[in-house]
Amino acid sequence: MNDFRLKLRIKAASLATFAASMKDEGGNIFSVFDEILDRKDKEAFLKQHSKVIWLTGLSGSGKTTIAKILERELHSRGYLTQLLDGDNIRSGINKNLGFSEEERIENIRRIAEISKLFLNCGIITINCFVSPTRSIRKMAEDIVGTDDFIEVFVDTPIEICEERDPKGLYKKARAGKISDFTGISAPFEAPEKAYILKTENKKAEESARELMDHILPLIVKEES
Repeated sequence: MNDFRLKLRIKAASLATFAASMKDEGGNIFSVFDEILDRKDKEAFLKQHSKVIWLTGLSGSGKTTIAKILERELHSRGYLTQLLDGDNIRSGINKNLGFSEEERIENIRRIAEISKLFLNCGIITINCFVSPTRSIRKMAEDIVGTDDFIEVFVDTPIEICEERDPKGLYKKARAGKISDFTGISAPFEAPEKAYILKTENKKAEESARELMDHILPLIVKEES
C-alpha cells in the first residue's frame, strides 16, 4: 500500500510540474513554445536555412510544374523540402472549404499557418497558389514573417495559360460554369516586390534553374 501511495505522489508531482510549465494563453490555450526544440537547432541538424517560397500566378502559369522540378533539384543537393499546392491541400486539411471569398481567404490563412510550422521545423516549403490579391498574399507574409517569406511571381501571359488549360478551367470559366475565375471574371493583382519569373518562351526546367539560382544563397547554411 505504501508503494502504491508513493507512486501516486510521484505521478501527482510530475503532473503538477507539467501543468506549471504550461503558459495560460486564455481560451483553454496553454502554450509550451519556449520549451520545444528551437528552429535553429533543427536548421543546424538539417544544414539548411528554412524558408517559405511562395509561388503566385495565374492558373496554368506553371507554378506547380516549376516547383516539382525545383524540389527534385533541392532534394538531390541534400535539402529537405515540402511542396504544397491546391491538390494536396484541398484534398486534405482544406477539403471542407469552398470557393467563396471568405473561404478562399481561410484557405490561404491555413496554408500560411501550416507553412510556419514547417518553417519552425527547419524545412524549406514550396507553395504554389494563385493567391490573386496583394492583401491575401500580405496576410500570408505576415503569418510566416517577412524575413522568411520569398514571394515569386510566375509571370505567364494569360493567353498561354488559357492555351494550356490542363484542367479545363478556363474553358468552363468562359462558358460561365465557374464564377469569379482569376484572369477571366476576377482580377489578378501582380505583386509589387516579388521576384519575377518570366516563363514565356522558356522550358519549365529553365525557369526552375533560374529560381534555384535566386533562392540558393538564402537557404545555404554555412558550416560554423
